[in-house]
Amino acid sequence: MRFSSALNQIVNNPVTQFQNLSEILDPDIIDEGLAQNGVATIRRRKLPMESMVWAVIGMALFRQFPMRQLLSQLDIILPNERSYVAPSAVTQARHKLGSEAIRYIFERTQTQWHQQAEHPKWCGLTLLGVDGVVWRTPDSADNQSFGKTRNNHGDVSYPQVRMVCQMELTSHLLVNSAFAGIDTNEMRLAEQLIEQTPEHSLTIFDRGFYSLGLLHQWCKAGEERHWMIPLRKNTQYQVLHQLGRHDAIVELTTTPQARQKWKRLPETIQARLITKTVNGKPVQILTSMTDAKRYPGADIVDLYAHRWEIELGFREMKQYLLHNKLTLRSQQPELIKQELWGILLAYNLIRYKMTLMAKSLKGIHPNELSFHHASLHIIHKLTQLPYVTPGNIPKFVMDIEKDAQQFVLEHRRERSYPRLIKASKNRYPVKKKNAAHSLK
Repeated sequence: MRFSSALNQIVNNPVTQFQNLSEILDPDIIDEGLAQNGVATIRRRKLPMESMVWAVIGMALFRQFPMRQLLSQLDIILPNERSYVAPSAVTQARHKLGSEAIRYIFERTQTQWHQQAEHPKWCGLTLLGVDGVVWRTPDSADNQSFGKTRNNHGDVSYPQVRMVCQMELTSHLLVNSAFAGIDTNEMRLAEQLIEQTPEHSLTIFDRGFYSLGLLHQWCKAGEERHWMIPLRKNTQYQVLHQLGRHDAIVELTTTPQARQKWKRLPETIQARLITKTVNGKPVQILTSMTDAKRYPGADIVDLYAHRWEIELGFREMKQYLLHNKLTLRSQQPELIKQELWGILLAYNLIRYKMTLMAKSLKGIHPNELSFHHASLHIIHKLTQLPYVTPGNIPKFVMDIEKDAQQFVLEHRRERSYPRLIKASKNRYPVKKKNAAHSLK
């Protein structure tokens, strides 16, 4: 069933009111977000701020609708008003709402939903992943501030936003995110995630985040905030003592430049280096988990494969939630930020419902459910809420989880995607060989 097919069932529904989704997203959190950021509807407006929060979420859930049609379709305009909304009124309402209110709502809901999810742990640690993704913005004059990239031929791209996300890997629920212009380094964005990283967690990094200053600060900022990362090629280290044949505590020397940037970074740091041969190639993993009794080395290298879950999460957002419409809607930087927080919030909302689905199935984790089909089902069910009497809404919402079995994925196949250097495309047409000559 295609996403568009599910939406066709509600195209002619004039009473799909997002206010009825209070059973999904606590209205008190919305009110807190508006109050914390000085956004409130003091007088009677055609587009109240509480409804505009749902409009921003709807921009992600119903990606194919233009904004003005989205407002009319979701019936978030006050009753007894004309259904027509001027484009300038929509822009003004979004500007008044701003991006920080949506960010606050995202942060509050992710905390609440993670607590209710009760994620499975590895050796008492919550599994997290950190990685980056790039978003494309409209090529407006204001969005030029995000910066552009050039290819090998000098062609200029659209303005782009670089984002770094932190995700719980068994549920794909996002923990935090930071984003800025395309020229901003991913490690600088990762620094902004340190404060919100949960205690008693293990964060798995890609090798692109290798920075001793970042890794040292990551584990020292809280209790049992461990990390894991592939060892960078040609890294110099000294073995202090062996924990096993391919398991050792090593000492790494930091650079003066790193110590100048990270004031509390010592001259040397200790970490655990584990080596394992995978498909005939040695794989070296560096980690802060130095307790060999509590954290068995035989599992650590295999655990790194779970980092791929965050890549799957990015694909779910772009390919399934946004229907491969890779260019964002907004024409101004502040609204781009608002739209991105709305996408993350909408994605978490669906993923939280999938977490509840998985709870009803024995031995199934949320990442073993099909996001594509489950999201179609969840969005379709939520749009039917206006037809349900208020007293039956909790029961109706819980009925979403009853159909969870049909979304269980088949066992994943083991695949290998080695990094290869692809031949660049020829800029000039190539003369094809004569067909008759090629047959000789």
